[in-house]
Amino acid sequence: MEDNRKWRASWIWAASGAETQEDVELVRFRRTFRLPEDGTYELRAHVSADSRYRLYVNGTPVSFGPAKGDAHSHYYDPVDLTPWLRPGRNVVAALVVHYAEGKGPLSVWRSHRGAFLFEGDIRDGNGQPVGSLDSDAAWLALRDARGAFALQKETFTLFIGGGESVDGRLLPHGWERPDYDDADWPEAVRVSGTHDRTYGQLTPWQLKERPIPPMRDEEAAFARIVRGYRRPSDAGAAGIAEPIEAADLRGPLESVAVASRETVRLELDAGELMSGTLRLELEGGVGAVARLLYSECYEYPPGPNGERNKGVRDDPEGKALYGFEDVYVAGGVGEPGRPEAYESFHRRAFRFVALTVEAGEAPLVVRRLSIRRTGYPLDVKASFSSSDASLRPLWEISLNTLRNCMHETYEDTPYYEQMQYELDTRLQALFTYYVSADDRLARKALYDFHSSLLPSGMLQSRYPSVSPQVIPGFALFWLMMVHDHYRFFGDLDLVRFYRPTMDAVLGWFENRRGANGLVGVVPEAYWSFVDWTFEWKDNAGAPPAGRVGPNAIYNLMYAASLDLAAELNERTGRRDTGAEYRERAASVRAAVRAHCYSAERGLFRDGPGVEQYSQHAQIWAVLSGAAQGSEAAELLRRTLADGSLAKASFANTYYTFRALSAVGAYEASFPMWEEWRAQVDLHLTAWVEDPVSVRSDCHAWGAMPLHEFPAELLGVKPREPGFAAIEISPKPGPLTSAEGVAATARGQVAVEWRIEDGEFILRADGPADVPAVVILPNGETYSFASAAGIAVRGSVPALPTGRERP
Repeated sequence: MEDNRKWRASWIWAASGAETQEDVELVRFRRTFRLPEDGTYELRAHVSADSRYRLYVNGTPVSFGPAKGDAHSHYYDPVDLTPWLRPGRNVVAALVVHYAEGKGPLSVWRSHRGAFLFEGDIRDGNGQPVGSLDSDAAWLALRDARGAFALQKETFTLFIGGGESVDGRLLPHGWERPDYDDADWPEAVRVSGTHDRTYGQLTPWQLKERPIPPMRDEEAAFARIVRGYRRPSDAGAAGIAEPIEAADLRGPLESVAVASRETVRLELDAGELMSGTLRLELEGGVGAVARLLYSECYEYPPGPNGERNKGVRDDPEGKALYGFEDVYVAGGVGEPGRPEAYESFHRRAFRFVALTVEAGEAPLVVRRLSIRRTGYPLDVKASFSSSDASLRPLWEISLNTLRNCMHETYEDTPYYEQMQYELDTRLQALFTYYVSADDRLARKALYDFHSSLLPSGMLQSRYPSVSPQVIPGFALFWLMMVHDHYRFFGDLDLVRFYRPTMDAVLGWFENRRGANGLVGVVPEAYWSFVDWTFEWKDNAGAPPAGRVGPNAIYNLMYAASLDLAAELNERTGRRDTGAEYRERAASVRAAVRAHCYSAERGLFRDGPGVEQYSQHAQIWAVLSGAAQGSEAAELLRRTLADGSLAKASFANTYYTFRALSAVGAYEASFPMWEEWRAQVDLHLTAWVEDPVSVRSDCHAWGAMPLHEFPAELLGVKPREPGFAAIEISPKPGPLTSAEGVAATARGQVAVEWRIEDGEFILRADGPADVPAVVILPNGETYSFASAAGIAVRGSVPALPTGRERP
């Protein structure tokens, strides 16, 4: 990941910039130049900033960045600005925000002061440089006036930094256009130069080229106006308001007139939950206050202890929109053809938006309110349909959920946190592999978490983050991510790179094993979270057993991780290390059986000496090999039948699916989709976080169909690492047909199967140069030299007693 570019440009900042600050700062940069009328020219640049920038060429926004990094990886963006050049006067302009300590989104790294970097040459049609725009004193910089921009105190959300409060009366409108008069702007001041690297002096910004593509940015439509009102100037704050009727939009909101001292409120439905920014365009109305409230759904008023009750998400009856706001005060400079515009700097998530405009003495017109939908450019190549039509919306909602949780990192929830956690990220990466075979964001995530390594050998649980947090079990999910990537892409160089970090993580757990052979109590400063389940609600999602002794779930996860690490070490030539890890895994499994297994209950306790039980302990007993064969199958049967166990929620259901598949009982998973179907009935367009807090309505660990449908119902799996050989082993359960496409590193694999006249008929088509193995539901196995043009038939196995196919 090191970058050996020799930079000419300097980091620059505003002329009056102090070395430290206590709040958020916005600085605007301009560099003008002229191009002759004749000839063709190109401009390719490298751009970065601390903390974030928006780049414009001749008034058009062309780039936003940099990608989220940390103190060791400050990313820069290669940007081709050629399409926006024109003869005559040109301007490259940048709006840069710098977040002080404790301000702004926690996932955005920042140093002690703001900075901007631009390096680019103007070249003629022959490719010869004719001018440089490198950031230096030729750039002008203007800090926004005090009070022009501020972040409100964050209350409703958690880590995104709070809503913006912007006063358009204090802004230099039109500053990004070539015709703006910048005669009174001061020169930018250099804050860091191109240091000689001879002595290893490190600047606050260790530059590396962004490892992921630019975000996709496209206009999206509002679906409808749900409701609204007009309150005239003489009605007073509590006066009678004239209702605004519901109406279809299917585009932006346009041409809403607000009279002098009138208040207008409109509640808008985007049709589905989405992530991006809103652009508000105004004409006139100096001093008018516009509020944009972002909400995931309509909900009832909270209960006496703050309990949330949402119900059907798009039903407004008896409900309100709750959320945080961006607030903009109109400067009154907008006019027909050139409106005044406001757009939030940071990405927002919403399905519903409430626009409230309070006019002052001057009337105004809301010329336009539009959506810019932004996110990682996920190229969906997979598809799925089946004889059960109720599964179709599960696939579509899962895709929307994943898209919203993919940005410059994987995100847990785009509305509340926008943080990258290992538990979430492992699942999101797997979903991405199956729908697109794109591993770029996953590779960045692996490196992000690797970069979070603490001196103790433990990884931080969320990263990048300016607020460190440790959940020890999450470090094991990172190791599982390394193994997943190897399974799907076969990249041994990547495995070798991360071996030292895997050793460190496993060493942390090994160093905490006690005389009984179990990893002991998690340090008090750390969070031993496992899952959001009702039984652990009062212990912040952690098994209470872990407070007084070893956590059986963490021990079993450790054993499973040791086996995966053993395989990776053996594959990369470290056979002795692999053997050591396998010995450790066997020792941990034996210790769990000796101290945590209850012969009377036929279940594994959550810890030694306590009568506390969960589905999680049983699932990991199977996945770690502590229970095998018929014992494992019977253990899972009891687990699903015993309603007294702490239940795995959406965050951990993936592991329930894996355990059932491992013991040959995958048909028992089909009733579990009822929890997803219930969300469809509530008109959700993305999957909820958990059933406990009723917080986020978009959490990608619930997008399980993106893995289960292609991997199990269609049956496409890597038979050999990197899909060097393909396995097709469908699990039909109660279905009578299914078809779809799975994306793989070697190409797409299409599978179609149906049950007809007592036969299971399968056709598949994949890469011609890749061998394939087909395993029919009755156990018959067929090998093919090529995955292209496969056709097989076999008998249909019976379903368990009491189950029938439709």
